[in-house]
Amino acid sequence: MRGSDLARAALEAAKASAKARGRVPGSKSKGRPVNRSRRRWSGPGPDDRDPQPLGRIASRLAADRGWVEQLQGGQVFGRWAKLVGEDVAEHAQPIALSDGELTVQASSTAWATQLRLLQRDLLKRIAAGVGNGVVKKLKIKGPDAPNWRHGPRHVPGRGPRDTYG
Repeated sequence: MRGSDLARAALEAAKASAKARGRVPGSKSKGRPVNRSRRRWSGPGPDDRDPQPLGRIASRLAADRGWVEQLQGGQVFGRWAKLVGEDVAEHAQPIALSDGELTVQASSTAWATQLRLLQRDLLKRIAAGVGNGVVKKLKIKGPDAPNWRHGPRHVPGRGPRDTYG
């Protein structure tokens, strides 16, 4: 073997050894494995490495964790005055949202009746504001009456009024 043949054999042995260790021969990897699928530049189009708006990252996180329905329900509570109007929001407050049924408490029985008459319009406004299917049904309650039941035991009757006379 001549000198050039020895050099070729040594080069082939070095390439085989590098390939066995996961290195690409001829690259300037400085001892690190080379990932050929990664580009070194972003280019003119959008790329995963480009900075992302915070809203897009938050919506992707909510979708991955399954929080979308809870966040849409939270929008109903947070934007109540804008969704239903200032005059209605002044006399009615949302209490609970479960399985598409929104429970609303009115400040008086007259407003509860008015809200029952406006129910379709309110559902349309809410659907336009937060999306279809978030609120499917409204349950409207009047003001709470005082509860005379205290403690674990109860005796049937009219309550404290039966001792007045």
